Amino acid sequence: MTPVHELAGATAPIWMWTPPQEVESAALDQLRTIAELPYVHHHVAVMPDVHLGKGATVGSVIALRDAVSPAAVGVDIGCGMAALRTNLTAADLPDDLRPVRAAVEAAIPVGHRGHTEISRRVRGYADLWGAFGDLHPKVTGRSGSIDRVMAQMGSLGSGNHFVELCLDTEDAVWLMLHSGSRNIGKTLAELHIAAAKKLPHNTGLRDRDLSVFLAGTPEMAAYRADLTWAQTYARRNRDTMLALYVDALRDHLPTLRVPTPPTHGPHAADTAFAAVNCHHNYVAEEHHYGADVLITRKGAISARAGEYGIIPGSMGTRSYIVRGLGSAESFHSAAHGAGRRMSRTRARKEFTTDDLVAQTTGVECRKDPGVLDEIPAAYKDIDAVIAHQSDLVDVAAELRAVLCVKG
Repeated sequence: MTPVHELAGATAPIWMWTPPQEVESAALDQLRTIAELPYVHHHVAVMPDVHLGKGATVGSVIALRDAVSPAAVGVDIGCGMAALRTNLTAADLPDDLRPVRAAVEAAIPVGHRGHTEISRRVRGYADLWGAFGDLHPKVTGRSGSIDRVMAQMGSLGSGNHFVELCLDTEDAVWLMLHSGSRNIGKTLAELHIAAAKKLPHNTGLRDRDLSVFLAGTPEMAAYRADLTWAQTYARRNRDTMLALYVDALRDHLPTLRVPTPPTHGPHAADTAFAAVNCHHNYVAEEHHYGADVLITRKGAISARAGEYGIIPGSMGTRSYIVRGLGSAESFHSAAHGAGRRMSRTRARKEFTTDDLVAQTTGVECRKDPGVLDEIPAAYKDIDAVIAHQSDLVDVAAELRAVLCVKG
C-alpha cells in the first residue's frame, strides 16, 4: 500500500495520503485542531487534495462517536458529482461546440439564478416538497421560500461547479457535472453551525466553528433531519440537471443515448460504471474500527471495495472515474478532486485571461475574467492526487473535457 504519512503534534493520529510538507501550514494547524475533538474515533484521515477550509479542512474524513460537527460537512451539503457514459464517440460531435455550450447554458441556470418555470419533473418530487415544512423554521417561515427552492432545483450555482462534455481514452463521450444543494443547503448549514456554537459543551473548543451536536439531543435530531433532506435535494438536483443536459444535447446530437442503471442483474456492475452519482460533502452512518460512528466527508468520496466514484480535475485537465478498494485506514474514502492550491483572490492577481486561454486550449468554455479564479493552475496536479491514493482507488476511466460550462 501507499505509505501513510502521520502528522506530528496532533492529539489523535492524523493519517495523510500526501506529504505534510506539501500542505499549507494553516491547513495542518486546522487538522491538529480537528484531532483535539474528544469525540474523534481512532484517527482523522486526510485525502491528497487537502486544503484549508472554513471550520474543517477540505479533504478531511472524520469519524465521530455520538457527535457530529456541521462544519465538518461544510455549507454545500450533499455537493458532489454525476457522470454518464453515452453511446456517442468523438466522431459524432460537431467541429464547433459553441452552439452546444449555448444550448446547455440556456437549459441549466448558472450562478444565483433558478428556473423561471417549475417543471413537471421537479414538481414530481412530492416526497421532498412534502417534507419541506419540517425544516428549520427560519427557512420555512420565509414567504415564498419553497418556490425559490423549487426554482433552484436543476441549477448549477457558481464557484467550482461545472457541467462538462468529456472524452475518455477510447473516444467515448461522457456527460459530467458538479453541484450540490444550492442556497437551501447553505442556509440550513449556516443556521445549524450558529446553533451549535451556542451550546455549553462547545465553549472549551479552540475553534468554535468545529462545534458539535451530541447524540440524543433535540439539536442533533433537528440537524440530522435537515441534513438528510438537503443531501436528498443535492442528489435530485444533479439528477435533474443530467436530464436537462441530455434534453439540450439531443437538439444537436439526436442519436444520443444514456444508460438507465438497473438495481440488480448481470449488467448492474457495468452500468454502474457508466452512470455514477456521488456526494463528497456529507454525513453517513458507518462502522469502523469496532464502533458505529458518524462519518463526515468534507471534500472526499466513499470508496468501498468495488464502489464507483468520480475525481475531477480542473478546466483543461483530466478527470477520473475510479473504483474503490475499501481501505480501512481511509475509512473507505478517497479524494474528491484536484483541490485548490491557491485562493481565488491570489489566482485573480497572478493570472490573466491570456493565461486562461492558453491553459484551456481545446476546451469550449468561457475564457473571460469572470472565471479567471477557476484557471487550472489554481488547482493541484490531478495526476499527483491520483498517484498519492493508489491504495484507495483504481482508475476505471480517464476523461478529458472538450466543453465546460461554469457559473
